[in-house]
Amino acid sequence: MRYEIVIAGAGGQGVILAGTVVGTAVAVFQDLNATQVSSYGPEARGGHVFTELVISDEDIGYPGVEEPDILVAMSQWAYEEFGGRVRSGGTIIYDPDLVEPGKARPGVREVPVPAMSLAEEQVGLKLSANMVMVGVLTAFCDLIEARAVEEAIRYRVGRRLEENLRAFRLGYELGLRLRSSEAEGF
Repeated sequence: MRYEIVIAGAGGQGVILAGTVVGTAVAVFQDLNATQVSSYGPEARGGHVFTELVISDEDIGYPGVEEPDILVAMSQWAYEEFGGRVRSGGTIIYDPDLVEPGKARPGVREVPVPAMSLAEEQVGLKLSANMVMVGVLTAFCDLIEARAVEEAIRYRVGRRLEENLRAFRLGYELGLRLRSSEAEGF
């Protein structure tokens, strides 16, 4: 089993940290195999940033993502750059305050999550929007265990730990509700 994830956005949003948390969760705390490949521009803030994760219960021969199962888009560029690559049956999770979705590929579900607003209003830390998205991602990906992600956050996040844990839990609960309401609609 091979599962591919892309998390993309702008510099300063914690995209790389989000990917590192997910990769650490599955590789260290769940004993799965994982690779992470990241790219970011020379700008300190605002440039294009993405991280690709491959998760597998077998050896990973090729570390790059070819057809993401899930895309987390935290900027318009991220949606436009990677949205067309998401496999049929896959999911795009995006922040509607930052992304104006286009025409989705057939068979790709799109899940709007106002992560920036939720992080600011309910956690008091706008910069924890990345952990809100990690929470939603965890709820939508059966391979990732919430307890493992919490451990990875404790292991990887140095500052504002409690706020980041709260943001993750907020996103995870929201993701479970969204997934449940989606299942009821079918």
